[in-house]
Amino acid sequence: MFTILTKTQLNPTVTRIEVSAPRIAAKAQPGQFVILRVDQNGERIPLTIADYNPTAGTITLIFQVVGTTTQKLNALQAGDCLHDLVGPLGRATETDGLQKVAVIGGGVGCAIAYPVAKKLHEQGCEVHTVVGFRNRDLVILENEFRAVSHQYHMMTDDGSAGQKGLVTNALQTLIESGEQYDRVIAIGPLVMMKFVCALTKQYNLKTIVSMNPIMIDGTGMCGGCRLTVGGETKFACVDGPEFDGHLVDFDQAIARSTMYKQPEQSHDCNLLKGAR
Repeated sequence: MFTILTKTQLNPTVTRIEVSAPRIAAKAQPGQFVILRVDQNGERIPLTIADYNPTAGTITLIFQVVGTTTQKLNALQAGDCLHDLVGPLGRATETDGLQKVAVIGGGVGCAIAYPVAKKLHEQGCEVHTVVGFRNRDLVILENEFRAVSHQYHMMTDDGSAGQKGLVTNALQTLIESGEQYDRVIAIGPLVMMKFVCALTKQYNLKTIVSMNPIMIDGTGMCGGCRLTVGGETKFACVDGPEFDGHLVDFDQAIARSTMYKQPEQSHDCNLLKGAR
């Protein structure tokens, strides 16, 4: 039984739940995800693992309420159970050997950037975190990020929290001030990741992005999560979800992400990265 142990409202539309899943928690790593169903007749939705505790046998999931299934998920309370939960799926974030990394998170994508920053910090890496939100009301995980970051920079579109501007503004300032990174890891909306990659390419900084195309089965069978990376077709569920951002065809990915916009709003077709 996959029992919900705790439930926390992070902002008006984003919820965090801690779920009992010992076998998944024992193997989970940053960057990986699970597929769950709320009830027997529910659709299967992917959510990235936002944290995990092998000792306690728990995983943490963070999701945005955007459609029917996430509304049903959000209606569950501590003590309720998910119908089924499969994982961990996908390839884990590569963190070994990195000495200094800039972790960039945008919106709900910060829920996925956090476990990456946490593991890098635990491995002794110097972590500089840059996060972006539309406004103060949408900020999540500020204290968690500060605890695992040597530098923490918050940007908001309206300047209501942190500094006014985009994550690319903060990242460019850091680079031009002399900060030298082994890697930049960007997780957030497609447009944000596209422009982060456009910036880092100018400085020849290797950049990893986490992709969130439509996903159905999570095993590479359906082909719904296909992407073009370096001129080749890749599947986010088995080849990713992380890829070299300088090789990703973002224009194609953005175009495909809008194909099923109306059904997504009704049925939660695209929920990898915590419903970003």
